[in-house]
Order: sequence, then C-alpha cells, then structure tokens
Amino acid sequence: MSKNIFISLICILLFSLLLFSCESNNKINPGVDKNMSNKILVADWQKLSMRKIYFGHQSVGYNIIEGLNTNLAKHPEIQLRLIETSDLNAFDSPVFAHSQIGRNENPYSKIDEFVSRMDAGLGNRADIAFFKLCYVDITADSKPDKIFSYYADKMQYLKNKYPKTIFIHVTAPLTTVQTGPKSWIKKLIGRSPDGYADNIKRNEFNDLLRRRYSGKEPVFDLAKTESRLPNGSSSVFSVNEATFECLPFEYTTDGGHLNQKGSQTVAFQLLEFLARLPN
Repeated sequence: MSKNIFISLICILLFSLLLFSCESNNKINPGVDKNMSNKILVADWQKLSMRKIYFGHQSVGYNIIEGLNTNLAKHPEIQLRLIETSDLNAFDSPVFAHSQIGRNENPYSKIDEFVSRMDAGLGNRADIAFFKLCYVDITADSKPDKIFSYYADKMQYLKNKYPKTIFIHVTAPLTTVQTGPKSWIKKLIGRSPDGYADNIKRNEFNDLLRRRYSGKEPVFDLAKTESRLPNGSSSVFSVNEATFECLPFEYTTDGGHLNQKGSQTVAFQLLEFLARLPN
C-alpha cells in the first residue's frame, strides 16, 4: 500500500468517526448554569419548604437524591426535610419523602405500586407526588406505546380521585451510546451501535409523554435535562435523519447512572421545577 493511499484511508476514517459519533446539537439550555438559585425568588423556596412531596424511584432516583442532598447543603435558603420513607405519618408536616417502588425491568410494577401508595393514603395527603421509570424499564424489546397507554390510564385515575395532589409526569432517563471506531465499524457493516436501539425506544416513550402532557399538566423532562450539557449543547445521535437524545459521558459513571456532576445538575433542575409549581 502506497503512503498516499494509507494517508487517504486515515483521513476518511477520522472524518467518518466525527460524522457518526454522538454529537453536540448546539441547542441552548436556558437553565443549567452556576447561578441557578438566583432565578428563584426567596418566596418560592419558602413555598417549596412548606409542601409535602413524595417521590417513588429506584437506582437513578438515588443518584438524584444524592444530588438533592448536595444542593441543599450548598443552598441553605432551600429548606427541605429530605427523608426516605413512605410512612403516612411523615406527611403530618412538610417533607420531601422518597422510597423505592416496583421492580427494575418491569415498568408496570412501578406504575402499579405508585397507584397503590396513593390509594393507601398518600393521595390527597401529599401536595405533590411523582415517580420515575428507569432506563432498564424501556429497552429495545419494549413497546413504548403500550407502556405509555397503561401509564396514562393510571395517572388519569389518580388525577380524578385525588384532586388535592399535584401529579408530576417524568420522562424516562437515558443511557450513553457507543462512539469511536467500534461504532463506526458497526455502522459500516449495517449494525446498530450499542445503546442506539434502547435509547430510541426511550425517546419514543418520552415523545408520547410530552405530546400528551406538555403545557397541560406538570412535566419534569428528566431526559432533556440529562442530555443537556452546561455549555448548552445537547447529546444526541442520528439514525435515518431522525435525532434522538442520549446521556453524555460527562454525566455518568457507567453509562446509565449519574455521577456527581450529573446528579447535582439534575437535582437542581428538579428543585427549580418544584419551586415554580403553582399552588
């Protein structure tokens, strides 16, 4: 092989890697910066501190709780009693209570247990209630439309039965996708890089949730928050000219769970979201 042909092949390879990797989309993030707390009035933080909140989750939820604890330590103006419990007695006074619900890889079990918690006494007792699915609950083999239909029916039931509780809808979290030479080679031979198929299904579920509830009921867009970096760019990948959100490597320890930077970013976005909720 001549030197010129070898150099040409290297250039083609480098260009292809840049073209196909999970890229930044240069979309402006209006919320993530070092002075986020300045955007919330003291009165809003005080209002939040007087509320009774319940959050159901699994492992990524614990990452968010860790981020909440760190942010609360940094911002003493945010007074929240953060405890792990689903005991009804904890809701006799203002609290941010959280606990595990359901089983991983079974989104229906999490939906059902959240409904059971509300029916067991949390409904109309909690001012705000929400739960999140995990990235392992929606994978390449999942049927997002079926999961969402079940979810929407159950949430409508709760909204009708417990009008004193604000129910928040949360998009499903994401994972990273494979990049680099292995990703390029897989695309070259017609195979999907790791993480593509799973995240496409999560994006489908999240799009259904956004279309149904955005502008009508409270939606905390966890997926969009996870995919956005502090510089305002979005971590995305493209398939057949369609763009899908994914988790950037900067926010994770293992491709799915949040590291310290990721957990603190998501947690403060959640705090701001909760502080802005109307009575």
